[in-house]
Parts: sequence; structure tokens; C-alpha cells
Amino acid sequence: MIKAILIFNNHGKPRLCKFYQHYSEDTQQQIIRETFHLVSKRDENVCNFLEGGLLIGGSDNKLIYRHYATLYFVFCVDSSESELGILDLIQVFVETLDKCFENVCELDLIFHVDKVHNILAEMVMGGMVLETNMNEIVTQIDAQTKLEKSEAGLAGAPARAVSAVKNMNLPEIPRNINIGDISIKVPNLPSFK
Repeated sequence: MIKAILIFNNHGKPRLCKFYQHYSEDTQQQIIRETFHLVSKRDENVCNFLEGGLLIGGSDNKLIYRHYATLYFVFCVDSSESELGILDLIQVFVETLDKCFENVCELDLIFHVDKVHNILAEMVMGGMVLETNMNEIVTQIDAQTKLEKSEAGLAGAPARAVSAVKNMNLPEIPRNINIGDISIKVPNLPSFK
């Protein structure tokens, strides 16, 4: 099972933290610091997995990571997970980010944190791997983005209605509006223009 997914830069600043096991906020911060120190001091030419830190469970857990440009992608897992399978999952995650953001960089993770979490949620939920097919993940994220844009159109409806009223070319503001049996008296309003 995946216990946590951490992404931090070369200076140890967390860019994404997702814990699938409950830890207090202080413990989470200590885990992030300890994980960064364990991973960042390793040579580039050594294997990409090591025994977990004391806070994340010690020898019963593993840290599996990849270092891309300025970012470390670290998955904290228990002993039941395959190291090579998790390395492949990290690769799929990074390639999916790259496809969704067109050449992903650290700033994309900072300014689009909600989209990054959505991508991660398509892949892993509750510490279990759901999907590893990058094309399926991208299809779901594109559908979600399309839905968000259509909902943004609905949210903008009141502003468009006000704009339409302002742009109406009425000679004067109507004082009485009659709709069937209903008569509405319009109070004196300031001009829209």
C-alpha cells in the first residue's frame, strides 16, 4: 500500500504532499523533512529505493523516488509494493503531468495544484493504484476540464445578464411591467450607463 506521495524541489520545499495514512500535521512536516534529507543526500548513480525513515515506519516501509530536473517524486510504500512497479507508476505520473501541462515544470505544480491532485486521484486512491494507462488518465482529466469550463459559463451568467441589460438600447426605463395578470411597478433606479 502507498502510505504517502511527496513531491519537493531541490531545496526541500514541498510542492505536493498526499498522505494515505493519518499523521498529525507536525508529524507530516517531520516526515517531509526526514524524507528530503534521506533522498537528497544520495548519489545520482545509486538505486532509486531505500529503507523508509523512522517516522514513516522504518524498515517495514520503502521510499521509492525519481529525481527529474528540480523535483523529487517520492512514494512511501509498505513492503507489499513492488519497487519497479512504483518506479513505473512515478514515470506514468510524470508523463501524464507533462502531457496535461505541455512540458511540466515546478510552477505548474504550484499554480495548478488542484489539477495535479485530480491527476493523482485518477491514478491512486486510498493508497491503492487505480489506473496506470496514461491515455485513460488524460481522457478523464480532459473531460473534467471540459466540465469545469462549462460550469464556469453558468457561473458567469449573472454577469452576462447585467452586461446585456446595460447594452440594451431603451429610450427610457420602463415604470410598469405587465406580464399576464401580474403588474410590477419599477422603482426609480439610477441609470445603468
